[in-house]
Amino acid sequence: MAGTAVVQSGNYELEIDTGFLQDAFILDSATAGILDGTTYVLNGTTNFASVLEGCDTVNIKRGRRDIGDQFSAGTMTFNMMDTSGIFNPFDEQSPYWDSTTQQPGLAPMRKVRFARYDLNNVKEYLFTGFVVNYDYNFALGGIDTVTVYCADDFYLLAQTYMDEFNVSEQLSSARVTAVLDLPEVNFPAGQRDIATGTQTLGGSAAFTIENGTSVQAYLAAINQAEQGRLFMSREGDLTFDARLGNTLSASVADFHDDGTNIPYSGVGISFQADQVVNRASVTILGSNNPQVADDAASQAQYFIQNQSITNSLLHDDTAALSLANYLLEPQPIARYTSVQTAFVSLTDAQRDTVAIIDIGQTITIEKTFVSGGAGTTELAQELAVEGVEHNITNSFGHSIALFTSPTVIVFELILDDALYGVIAPSDNVLG
Repeated sequence: MAGTAVVQSGNYELEIDTGFLQDAFILDSATAGILDGTTYVLNGTTNFASVLEGCDTVNIKRGRRDIGDQFSAGTMTFNMMDTSGIFNPFDEQSPYWDSTTQQPGLAPMRKVRFARYDLNNVKEYLFTGFVVNYDYNFALGGIDTVTVYCADDFYLLAQTYMDEFNVSEQLSSARVTAVLDLPEVNFPAGQRDIATGTQTLGGSAAFTIENGTSVQAYLAAINQAEQGRLFMSREGDLTFDARLGNTLSASVADFHDDGTNIPYSGVGISFQADQVVNRASVTILGSNNPQVADDAASQAQYFIQNQSITNSLLHDDTAALSLANYLLEPQPIARYTSVQTAFVSLTDAQRDTVAIIDIGQTITIEKTFVSGGAGTTELAQELAVEGVEHNITNSFGHSIALFTSPTVIVFELILDDALYGVIAPSDNVLG
């Protein structure tokens, strides 16, 4: 099995770009400078150093904890024990020192990736991004340590600013693509997973993108109008999902506490007044005419709890009013907000399933409750994953936390089936 074994969790690999091209063509070199050769090529291949054996902790956070939050850059932090000094940025004898440029090979803005190998030895990435910062900690009389902070490509988009851009009226997904295609952005086409949007964005003069606008901030404004998801996948693809609603997605993992399916060590439950939105106001760019949706019955019971969006990118007031109505949540709903599990309690097959759960997928959480001392009841909910957090240590292995949002599951219509063959009223739809 490839990679480095982590206690009762599987085999993993943590790789950092050293800055070297391991098979690049070099002029005047007796070995790497041969014309028409196939071993050494013009662009070369990035050389990655595998450093997991020197690490004692790896922490990954991606997505959001609550559906009301905006998506931001995913992060990874890991701590390396520098027992031999090879990670010291001043060590010119380190195997990671680039003698050509006289620079340390392990440096900020180098690519970084963290992966796990499944039972079939298939490498599954759990995080891909860039090193943002190295904190080298010198220990007098002890072992030096290096704390490395990483972020995914959202970090780069937050550091990229657009020239003035005259947009045209178009679907949200087309606007995302248009922004990524701009020469000052030039986001790789192979790292995009853009679903077709449902909302049309404005294209009049009021919607012109000002010079100096952050790409990440503008993409967040597109997603605010769409009310979908915009995030970097575990494999590094910029993913855009359409407005959230009913889903046909089957559950990729079932978490139970009754000894069946995937066991878990903790579950979060929420039933709060601040879940309520009974007055929503949306105003489009260039307008002073807010579109307001009210739920009088909810306001009478829970007082007025407002959500307001100004300068929306939606193209007209009708779309703004539709969004205002979409934002209404008149009643608080008890739901599972998160689930945690440790790989030490899972089978090998369950570890393979849980490790690669990503944002936007559907999971099931089921909990057993004691009912008045007379017996037990079980409640299961289908939920959408909004955030993923991994924690890997030498002592305790791998644990994962998944943060969720409510979702309405619909099922594919099956002719002549007593349950799934019902046409109306039901949650059965044509696939």
